[in-house]
Order: sequence, then C-alpha cells, then structure tokens
Amino acid sequence: MTHKAGFVNIIGNPNVGKSTLMNALVGEKLSIITSKAQTTRHRILGIVNGEDYQIVFSDTPGIIKPAYELQESMMDFVKSAFEDADVLIYMVEVGEKELKNEDFFRRIVNSKIPIILLLNKIDKSTQEEVQTKIDYWKKKVPNSFVYIISALEKFNVETVFYKIIELLPEAPPFYPKDQLTDKPERFFVNETIREKILQQYKKEIPYSVEVETESFVEEDNIIKIRSVIMVERDTQKGIIIGHKGSAIKRVGTDARKDLQHFFDKKVFLDLYVKVNKNWRSNDRQLKRFGYKD
Repeated sequence: MTHKAGFVNIIGNPNVGKSTLMNALVGEKLSIITSKAQTTRHRILGIVNGEDYQIVFSDTPGIIKPAYELQESMMDFVKSAFEDADVLIYMVEVGEKELKNEDFFRRIVNSKIPIILLLNKIDKSTQEEVQTKIDYWKKKVPNSFVYIISALEKFNVETVFYKIIELLPEAPPFYPKDQLTDKPERFFVNETIREKILQQYKKEIPYSVEVETESFVEEDNIIKIRSVIMVERDTQKGIIIGHKGSAIKRVGTDARKDLQHFFDKKVFLDLYVKVNKNWRSNDRQLKRFGYKD
C-alpha cells in the first residue's frame, strides 16, 4: 500500500473562517477563534494521520497590508505557506471579491500546485447567491477546485478532506504518527489566554497584548502555570487588570477552564501583567516571541 503525505496550507483574508476550518479538519482546537480580525498571529500546524496518509494542515494569519513590524512578520508566515505547500486552500466568504493583497492573489492564480477554493459561510446566503458566487470564483481562479462549505457547521468539510487526500503526493510521513502539532504546550497556554483577552476587551487592547508562559510544571494531578500578559502602555495595564483585579480574574477563570479541557487535567493558572513598551515594533522582542527567526 502506498503512503501519501503533504503540507496543506490555509490562506485567506482575515475573519473568513480559516481557524474554524483548521480545527474542524484536525478534530482538535489548535487555533484560537474569535469574531475579531487578525486573531491568528503565527503559522500553526495540525497533523492528521491515517494508516496510509499524513496531512500536515497549516493555519496562517489573515492576509492584510502590514502597518507595523508585527504585521510584517505575520505576512512572512503567509509567504512561507506558499513556499512549502503541496495543496493550497484558498478560503473566501460570500460577499468577498478578492484578497486584500494583490501580489498574493496573483501567486494563487499562477500557482502550479493544486488549489482548493472554499466558499465559506454559505448558510448566510440564498441558493441563488451561492451559485452566482461559485460561477464568479470559477472564472476568477480557474485553476482551482471550488467547494461550498460551512466550517462552523462542518457542512461539506468531510468531502473537502477526501479531496485533499486524493491530491496529496506519495511520500513517507514527515512527523511521528502520534504527533498532533509542531507547537509546545506553552504555546497553547499563551494562545488560550490571548483568546480570552480578544473576547473580553475592545479596540486596541487585544492587539497590543502578547502572552509569555514563564513556568509550566506538570505534576501527577495538576499542571501549575505562571504566565505574563504583556502590554505596550501603563494605561493598558490598568485596563487589563480591571477594578480590584476583576477583569484579569475573569480572563484567568475562562482560560483555566479551556486549558483543563485541552490538557485533560486540573490546572492552576497564575497571571501577571507587565508593560513591554512598543514590543510590536521591536525586532528583538518579535524574535523573543517567535515572530522572527
């Protein structure tokens, strides 16, 4: 029996449902999901194994025109997704007409690798609107296989999954068959805390935040975690903490519940807030947080 393996990279504009699709395909919550744009900052791998295949899915940040150093690094993750893909998933939603970066769009149309174009959130449209959009995208990206899906409802996701297997090249597995992702435990702690901040705070606050886990100690019955929430200004520190610590307590409670589910073990989570001025535009800090090599 031949074995298939390859990298399947998901790209698209912010907020089209890339992370929801990734989690649906992998069967685990690896990418954080919120209603805010630019939720995903890193390139996150999710590995799905079968007896005769291994699919290495990759979620990427939403494509934007970068405004500062952090966003430049986020777009570098998207560029790398073009370079090593065996199959490229280009995800759009009803009402969308193009990528927010024309260079990326040209690379898709001129790509020599298989392209799967997914029209997501179809549950929000009429059948006539959906058909019009299918025809539009078939003309716009003629080198693609076009599917309609609802990533949130998992509609048609299985059909897409089997198409991916069909398009994969023959190859041995890239990772051990029992491996789920390329990221360490601390990464998922950081992302879970950041997700709760994205959900609970407004305006610029969530985008000024980075989370660093300083201590992760796993014992027989409990995992003890100490994490630092970093902001760019003193005023932001006060907002994150809230009146008498009420806001940060809420973040900690919600994050701890998710982490207990993720690790399947009791979690003690200790949160602190520090000011790290202008970290989003500082090369050394971006390297420290894994946004640059």
